[in-house]
Amino acid sequence: MAKKKKRKTPNLNSSSMADVSFLLLTFFLMTSSMDTDSGLARRLPPPPQSEEQLQKMDVQRRNLMVVLVNYQNQIMVRTQAGDEWYNNIAEMEGKGGKVRLKDKVKEFVLNPNNRPDLPELIEEDFGPPIGKVLVTSDHVISLQNDATTSYKAYIAVQNELVKAYNELRDEAAKKYFGRSYKELLPDQQELINKVYPQRISEAEPKDYKQQGGGK
Repeated sequence: MAKKKKRKTPNLNSSSMADVSFLLLTFFLMTSSMDTDSGLARRLPPPPQSEEQLQKMDVQRRNLMVVLVNYQNQIMVRTQAGDEWYNNIAEMEGKGGKVRLKDKVKEFVLNPNNRPDLPELIEEDFGPPIGKVLVTSDHVISLQNDATTSYKAYIAVQNELVKAYNELRDEAAKKYFGRSYKELLPDQQELINKVYPQRISEAEPKDYKQQGGGK
């Protein structure tokens, strides 16, 4: 009886697997959308360094809000109007009787009463249906932290700042389009973003404790 010939299993050609993986990765990156308002993705140019830039910033101090998280996870908010301290995250979120940081940021960005110690109001035309609106287009919020600040505290402050902008955008969407921000079309959302752009500058961590910083 003749022996059956064993069938040879054909070898798989793996030479193009890397190319296929690369194409799949490229497709994923091109078709996926990422939220640029989350985490550490938001970044403006670093604070001015030259003497000339510092003098210019001095004149425009009303347009600057500094939010500092120290080594004890306390939060200091500094504007031309003065300083405000939050001893912990709970206080920052309005649970200690103080004005919540989110609401201070909204007032800073809006300057509804045209206060001279808050950012300068400038009239801009955003086209229909928004039209001409007074906005603080030159305001900047500088977020700084100590090198030993806890990650939890830093992210909590970040989220509070972003929440302020999200609420401003949602309120504007309902005012001009009659719908929440999430329900708007992409071009409508882009228009609202132009009215209230996130102007949050994140500085490199410093060891303020060594420099005698803190409350």
